[in-house]
Amino acid sequence: MPYLIDGHNLIPKIGLRLDALDDEMELLARLNEFARLSRKTRLEVYFDGAPPLQAGFRQIGLIKAHFVRHGKIADDAIRDRLLALGKQAQNWVVVSSDRMVQANARAAHATLLTSEEFSTLVQQTLHAGPPAGESKTPMSTRELDDWLAIFSTDQDKL
Repeated sequence: MPYLIDGHNLIPKIGLRLDALDDEMELLARLNEFARLSRKTRLEVYFDGAPPLQAGFRQIGLIKAHFVRHGKIADDAIRDRLLALGKQAQNWVVVSSDRMVQANARAAHATLLTSEEFSTLVQQTLHAGPPAGESKTPMSTRELDDWLAIFSTDQDKL
């Protein structure tokens, strides 16, 4: 099943800090590894509070990351995504411990996991490592370029 994830709600549950500069990117890195190891290929993560020029969505490895512009909240973006999915929403898992997001997931008949439950699943998968006989594949050039573009700042370009 594909996942819709409330990113900022998950960050502290997975052992990261919301006040860290790279909290979103660290979460996405962990979720990419989780997706690779668990063969879950459909994860959409929503973060609110993106600066105007950073808002929008990006494909980061196996993850589709939605950076909701400042002034809007990820909860509303997740609700809108569930509405857009219509009856297909029942085939998705919504990950959040936020009551409003949970209510919207229930209304859409989506499966619900709390951030704590999903964090446990992610941690177990990451600690288990790759399935026997599978080697870790190196990062592609395109994926490396995507990460470099995300982490580069205007100062880096000077």
